[in-house]
Amino acid sequence: MQLIDGKTLAKKVQDSVSVGVEQLKREKNIVPGLAVLLIGDDPASHAYVKMKAKACEKVGFYSITHNMPDSISQDEIIATIEMMNNNPRIDGILVQLPLPKHVDTDKILEVIDPKKDVDGFHAYNVGRLVTGLDGFVACTPLGVMKMFEEYDIDLQGKDVCVVGASNIVGKPMASLLLNADATVTVTHIFTKDLKAHTSKADIVVVGVGVPGLIKEDMVKDGAIVIDIGINRIEDGSLVGDVDFANVSPKCSYITPVPGGVGPMTIAMLLSNTLKAAKGRI
Repeated sequence: MQLIDGKTLAKKVQDSVSVGVEQLKREKNIVPGLAVLLIGDDPASHAYVKMKAKACEKVGFYSITHNMPDSISQDEIIATIEMMNNNPRIDGILVQLPLPKHVDTDKILEVIDPKKDVDGFHAYNVGRLVTGLDGFVACTPLGVMKMFEEYDIDLQGKDVCVVGASNIVGKPMASLLLNADATVTVTHIFTKDLKAHTSKADIVVVGVGVPGLIKEDMVKDGAIVIDIGINRIEDGSLVGDVDFANVSPKCSYITPVPGGVGPMTIAMLLSNTLKAAKGRI
């Protein structure tokens, strides 16, 4: 069993972004800019945005966070995004999810200029991903693909079971895997017999937010398991969606939680923002 080390790979991606930023500054006098909209008081969102700001500083980006109260109107959020769409210093716009209940998330994401949609959530970029065209791809699935590349894991013809069908993880993950010529099964909360699908798969990718969902008898010997879930349990520790202690001995490769997919999400956000800044040239 080999651990897929997301922390080390994320550092490698960040170092590469830093080099790209220096080159862009030197040759074109361009400093990549990322703007984040943070609405409400969700502690996890605040912690995550803080990590993003720190990462931006490390690689030499210009970054700004718009903190907005829970009570802000949808029109005010849209006005702020439109202002950033028109700001030449901003290359990437990120709306931290989840949004308050009175806000239509789909409508908000549609307002972002697709060329600045570094989260890859805009329907334009989702459409380009599905059809195999270049665009911005959601950071977490993109990070998983980077892991496959780094560890020389060939996806062609592999049976892959994606557990979870969210717009942020499951669906883009399935599209990326299909584009890499894998045979993909997508399962979700209404799937009748999850084990029947996971136990046949060469690769299992899970991201649903259910601690220990994937048990030892649900994966075959030698499977590759990518755990995207991050759950804080009662004792305060972080665990994934996989029963790591019992599943890992059966695997050829597995991602730990923490230190697996998590660090890759921010690394790919930085990579996407640099790509957006290069689009100015």
